Amino acid sequence: MKIRRRDFLKMTSGAALSCGWQRLARAADAPTVYDLERFGNARILHLTDTHAQLLPVYFREPSVNIGIGEMQGRPPHLVGRAFLDHFGIRPDSADAYAFTSIDFEKSAGRFGKLGGFAHLKTLIDHLRNDVGHERSLLVDGGDMWQGTGLANTMQGADMVEAANLLGVEAMTGHWEFTYGEKTLRANLERFKGEFLAQNVYLTEEAAFNDAKALDPASGRVFEPYSIKEIGGYRVAVIGQAFPYVPIAHPKRFTPDWKFGIRDGELQKLTDGLRNTDKVDAVVLLSHNGMDVDLKLAGRITGIDVILGGHTHDAVPQSVPVTNAGGTTLVTNAGSNGKFLGVLDLELAKGKVSDLRYRLLPVFSELLKPDAAMVALIDKVRGAQAAAWSGKIATSDHLLYRRGNFSGPVDQLICDALRSELNAEIALSPGFRWGSTVLAGQTLTMEDVLAETAITYPETYVQGMTGSQIKDVLEDVCDNLFNADPYYQQGGDMVRVGGLSYTCTPAENIGRRISELKLANGRPLEAGKRYKVAGWASVNEQTGAAVWDVVARHLQSGKPPNRQTSGVTLKGVDDNPGIAGQG
Repeated sequence: MKIRRRDFLKMTSGAALSCGWQRLARAADAPTVYDLERFGNARILHLTDTHAQLLPVYFREPSVNIGIGEMQGRPPHLVGRAFLDHFGIRPDSADAYAFTSIDFEKSAGRFGKLGGFAHLKTLIDHLRNDVGHERSLLVDGGDMWQGTGLANTMQGADMVEAANLLGVEAMTGHWEFTYGEKTLRANLERFKGEFLAQNVYLTEEAAFNDAKALDPASGRVFEPYSIKEIGGYRVAVIGQAFPYVPIAHPKRFTPDWKFGIRDGELQKLTDGLRNTDKVDAVVLLSHNGMDVDLKLAGRITGIDVILGGHTHDAVPQSVPVTNAGGTTLVTNAGSNGKFLGVLDLELAKGKVSDLRYRLLPVFSELLKPDAAMVALIDKVRGAQAAAWSGKIATSDHLLYRRGNFSGPVDQLICDALRSELNAEIALSPGFRWGSTVLAGQTLTMEDVLAETAITYPETYVQGMTGSQIKDVLEDVCDNLFNADPYYQQGGDMVRVGGLSYTCTPAENIGRRISELKLANGRPLEAGKRYKVAGWASVNEQTGAAVWDVVARHLQSGKPPNRQTSGVTLKGVDDNPGIAGQG
């Protein structure tokens, strides 16, 4: 597929790219469409939540990303036309395709896939060479090692190689922890950059038993920060790992470690960097999620910019937050390798005098793939990719995941769980990773794994009462819509199969979920037990891996479920975070 010239003439300079297609004539050897106006004396490039997508992907941004209370109508809780209007992006443009779900299938045919590590390598090298490597830095916000069958099989080792070739100099983590401490440390031994996490400490028991730690006295497990010399100035990069690892994932993966936001420790660390180390800038490399970062920015002084991840929010411009010490800029750089954040700083002694931030969509067809990265990808994919390339089925409609309440990918998973495990109801976690499949595209095991590849994929079937099912929905919904961002963990709503319900996001916990009904229209009875299937339990299970269950369902030839998600929303009619159910 070739991108038509007239399509990219509509690219909007305000939100992302700063020059037009007419400059692409030299693009055979250099990505001149990505030439940026020179600014400042230091450049930091930020990549996050790639989820091991080595190759270019389609990824549909959400049409439902609801903000409640103070967050209503504010980034990142804008979708569709409201998003375009807020950021000054022209409809029917390449940026509109990259940042929203508007006319996604039509635009996918015009603008193609985004991301891909070989294309990222070309773009990163171009942007670093433009200012000089001594004046630039590449950081990764985590969730690089997980998200594909290959990464799951190799336990992230393939992504360590890719990160090294990409030139990542500092990273923090989230799903990286789900490989367990032994594998994590082995991967970090091979990683050429630094792993930073100020908020990971030994548990009391682990400290008593002299478990391995960076600083046994404090119990801190990893380096909390790194001071980088950039263009003769000192820039501190603090790492903030996902705060809820032992809650969101099985505790058995990190039994010796405790996490948390730990903003008190973060403030002490920042004060020391400012007052003792006399750094010129402080950057927080965060995997908190954007709402958490926005609250954090209002509480902590001394941080210039938060380079955020976890919630997969692609926000073109930084959001300023005022605190007692001044202003902190908060960013979030999307997912799946679709975007690259560019932070240009004008550094002076002891301060950032000015800065400029852009989030660049990585249009793979505008970037010549880097030959060395192509060779590495071919090597690590090897025979495994060939083994997963056989046709399982053909998608007869668009399959995507991202959205607060549902997506066709998760409806497919729920259908498979109910059908193959003979269950009345299915529950599937609200993960935000996973690629998008266009209608008419062949589905392979590699595609199935891109939606399901985790280290605890076992399915289960268990009896649950109607009241227990409602409690689960209420609990997850509170995680999504709690008015205090510190009580949010960043995923989307648990997906359901064989069940419909009404959700009122602005209500309090216990009152958001109502009108629960089975697929046959009968009300869910509080005291009655139902057969429920699921996967990705934090408790150990022994059932078949979910990818095998889904593949078996697809191969069965059963007609696809054309029903909608079955979720009715109340109280959000004028909310700019909703452009349609999905």
